[in-house]
Amino acid sequence: MNKKEVFKLAKGFRGRAKNCIRIARERVEKALQYSYRDRRNKKRDMRSLWIQRINAGTRDHGVNYGNFMHGLMKENIQLNRKVLSELSMHEPYSFKALVDVSRNAFPGNKAAIPPKKEGLAILV
Repeated sequence: MNKKEVFKLAKGFRGRAKNCIRIARERVEKALQYSYRDRRNKKRDMRSLWIQRINAGTRDHGVNYGNFMHGLMKENIQLNRKVLSELSMHEPYSFKALVDVSRNAFPGNKAAIPPKKEGLAILV
């Protein structure tokens, strides 16, 4: 990289990292390494977030994540985790229908009883 490109990429850096070529080049190289690494980590983090959301949604209906996904696989329902997490958050009735399909497909889901939702008792 030439000097002009380095300083263009170093714009916004603090201290001499923005205007001293040797330091700027080192900081820019490290920044590019971080961005390369974190583009992959971002995919990992999003998948983890989707799984947490699906798990929270399925546990409301008395099924855990693994059994839910296994039931969907047995029924050949091919929805990815991103779509399932969106359904669990924004379309609870559609998601409940999927949980019911999964529960009927996999015997391990039938024994699960949904937890009772009780309101807070107000003591006076």
